[in-house]
This record gives sequence, C-alpha cells and structure tokens, in this order.
Amino acid sequence: MQSSAPIVNIAAYKFVSFDDHAERREQYREICNRLDLKGTILLTPEGINLFLAGSRNAVDDFLRWLRSDARFADIEVKESYSESQPFKRMLVKLKREIITMKMPLIQPEKGRAPAVEPKTLKRWLDQGHDDAGKPVVMMDTRNAFEVDVGTFDHTVDYRIEKFSDFPEVAAAHKEEFSGKTVVTFCTGGIRCEKAAIHMQNIGYESVYQLDGGILKYFEEVGGEHYRGDCFVFDYRTALTPGLNPSGHTRCKTCDNVITPSEKSVPSDAISTSCPRCAES
Repeated sequence: MQSSAPIVNIAAYKFVSFDDHAERREQYREICNRLDLKGTILLTPEGINLFLAGSRNAVDDFLRWLRSDARFADIEVKESYSESQPFKRMLVKLKREIITMKMPLIQPEKGRAPAVEPKTLKRWLDQGHDDAGKPVVMMDTRNAFEVDVGTFDHTVDYRIEKFSDFPEVAAAHKEEFSGKTVVTFCTGGIRCEKAAIHMQNIGYESVYQLDGGILKYFEEVGGEHYRGDCFVFDYRTALTPGLNPSGHTRCKTCDNVITPSEKSVPSDAISTSCPRCAES
C-alpha cells in the first residue's frame, strides 16, 4: 500500500530467543534517535515488539539495520500512514514478555498454533464455515475498551481487563466450542498467537490465530465482516479499515476512548475530560 502521507507507521514483532536484549538496548535507542524515529520498542528474552513512525527513508534504514541481525532477518512489518507524527517520544523498554500473559510455558518460538490468512478467513466468513464444514467462531483476545472501538461481527468477547485474564476465561468456556473452529484475533497478532497456543494446550479441538491480526486483515481484505474501527496504542487512537486515523481520541482525565460523535457533544469540560466522566 502506497500513500502520499509523509509519515510511515510500522508495527512488527517476532518471538525468538533474545538473550542479549538488555545489552542491545542502547544500540536500538541510538539508531532510532539518529533517524529521528519515534514510538516504542519492547526488548524481551522472548523477542521484540515495536511501533515506530518516521519518514520513509528513516523507516527503511531502520529495517535494514534490524534485519542485519539474523534473528530478525525475516521479521514481518505492517505499515500505515499519517499526516503527522503519532508519537511524542522514542522509548526502548526492557520487559519480561512481549505481551504479559504470565504463562511461561507458552513459547511461540518453539511452535505456533495454526494460522489462517486474512483472505482465507474472509472466505470462511463469507460461506459461514471453514473448509472442513465447521462453523467459524471469532474470539477477541483484546481488552474490553479496545473491543468497544470495533471488532468482527458476532465475535465472542469476554470483557477482559488485561490479557493475563484470558487463559482462565478460555479454559472456563472450552466446552462451548465443541465441533466449531475458533479463530482468535487481536490488533497485530501477538496476543492471539499466545492465546491460540494456550487453547491448543488445554484441549480446544480446532483453533487458529488470525495471521497478522486485525491490521493485516484491513491491509489485505478491508473491512468486510468487521464493524467499527481498530484501537491502536498511539496518538491516532484508532484506525479505519482503510488504515486511516478514525477521529477517535483519548480522554485526558479518565483515558476512555472518545468517539467522533462524542467529541461533537457540547460540554464545559470537553477540553479536559470526556462527556462520560464530565457527568460524574
């Protein structure tokens, strides 16, 4: 996808043994600052997760540098575009996990759950079943406030507050999906990758992860079978199926997501709070 917008936004992750992640922190910070990139990079023993934005040349230079490390030579990147820089600063953080699940035996590097490509998933949703004839159920692995911005039609949403709640919820509802194919999904693929492995481990009969998450689905398929927008963790707040900023913002007081229609509601406190928290 090409765009005339001056800022390129990239999202990427890879689960791979990264024992020297702490030692490499300064190198990552130095090259990002030199290229005037902004965003967040998470370095962990289990791999890397990054959200960065900058000029086309800067992003390309960073990816060439990143892929010169054999461990990340094949890292897949999702791109979108914006008219302005969506991040305010550059952070390189050290963490224990790419995404906190508190399930140390879940190690995607040692083997992924089956993944379904966006175009295949669309075909399954069009026909109402997978290629084996099983009904397809979409399961959202994101937090409740993210789901409220947008999700797939008729999705299963357990209203979790944090991803570490997901394993217990998935185990409690396993019997409800007998004879069905469950497709887990999230924003970019990280959470649903861990979720699908856990579900396999506890005995789900047929479970897939949506390869590349919602953002890759938007990139390759568009918005069919999806309602609303996709929450993202930067100052754009949410993206449309066309991968453009949706107009959502975050409340400065309570951090709730404010929809474009809510922003048009008169409120004396709208500059510092949203209509919902202004009432209280």
